[in-house]
Amino acid sequence: MHRVAASAALALALAFAGNALAQGGAVVTSSAPGKVGVAETIKATATITAIDKANRDITLKGPQGNEMTLTAGPDVKNFDKLKVGDQVALQYVEALTVELKKGGGLVVQRREEVAKVGAKPGAQPAGAMGRQVTAVADVIAIDAARQMITLRGPQRTAEVRVRDPEQFKLIAKGDQVEVTYTQAVALAVEPVAKK
Repeated sequence: MHRVAASAALALALAFAGNALAQGGAVVTSSAPGKVGVAETIKATATITAIDKANRDITLKGPQGNEMTLTAGPDVKNFDKLKVGDQVALQYVEALTVELKKGGGLVVQRREEVAKVGAKPGAQPAGAMGRQVTAVADVIAIDAARQMITLRGPQRTAEVRVRDPEQFKLIAKGDQVEVTYTQAVALAVEPVAKK
């Protein structure tokens, strides 16, 4: 059983959902000269099996029996309306784009933006959260024999293999790479189907 504490737990929860609760999803990839992107959408349904009101913990069980516990932060509205047996629908989108910036010129930095929205008072518990992290890194070395580039970002330096030979040919020392990682999650309580 996993334990996640904080309202940002939804993003982490859906990483779990992608592996353990997933019922269906789609992966989309795109490529253009100097730009590559991949996005994945995951939909899952889980059942609330336990609620600890004092600690605001909710235990969810997926269709294959996997369980995880979430702690609902203060931004989770209508917590008191949750009940054991409620079905929770999760939808999670994760996307990554990498774009070559020829000649550089951008500030090497990391930015993060977070947006949240919750259910209106009195409505069924629901919410959505989005997070986007953008980082710019300098290309400081190229190893053509291994098809590797060395990137120096705002927090660390890393070697990255560029698997597409056509994309690799476009990269030169002094260029920059901008990486954007996006997560979005929606969660809603659904009525239990009548038997």
